Amino acid sequence: MGIKIITKYFSQLTEKQTEQFTTLYTLYADWNSKINVVSRKDFESLYEKHVLHSLAIAKYIQFEKGTKVLDIGTGGGFPGIPLAILFPEVEFTLCDSIGKKIKVAEEVSKGLGLTNTDFVVGRVENLKEEFHFILSRAVAPMETLYRWTQDYIAEECFNSKLNGYLLLKGGDLKEEIKEIKRLNAKLNVQTSDLNTFFDEPFFETKQLVYIFKN
Repeated sequence: MGIKIITKYFSQLTEKQTEQFTTLYTLYADWNSKINVVSRKDFESLYEKHVLHSLAIAKYIQFEKGTKVLDIGTGGGFPGIPLAILFPEVEFTLCDSIGKKIKVAEEVSKGLGLTNTDFVVGRVENLKEEFHFILSRAVAPMETLYRWTQDYIAEECFNSKLNGYLLLKGGDLKEEIKEIKRLNAKLNVQTSDLNTFFDEPFFETKQLVYIFKN
């Protein structure tokens, strides 16, 4: 399927962005052969299962210039790197506790010529910054992510949605939603099925969870 699955849903890419998304595959193929950050059996589906999955967030919100975004447990750079290509005027901080995974993300970012990415090796609880949005892709239960990072959400809002969490999840989320609301009754939790954005069968069980305070 390759790059065509990206241009199918994001037809307004600039020439530079199209080139970056094309180059991304080669860079990951090279690095994945040295440090396994994407399951080898999944690698042929890199664009669908990793890149397009990451870009689901961009179907839900268009980040404004100057937005600060934290990607927790980024692994090899998902969803942070695909979104950094799409939003070159947004600042992305990619965090993972495993150094070799951050090394891959950093080298891929460098190879793509991205200038809006920053990388942190270590536990997210040790960060001392504020962000407008916190992203994660199936890293930990919502309640755990919230406990780790609830103090990192900035007060200043200037996007179309209130500052908060944008989490890519799968499966039945009823218990997770119940737990996070038990932790803080003021939290709003909204879910969107990704098959409303993308036609591929892979997305039938995938969801985007938006958590915010009024």
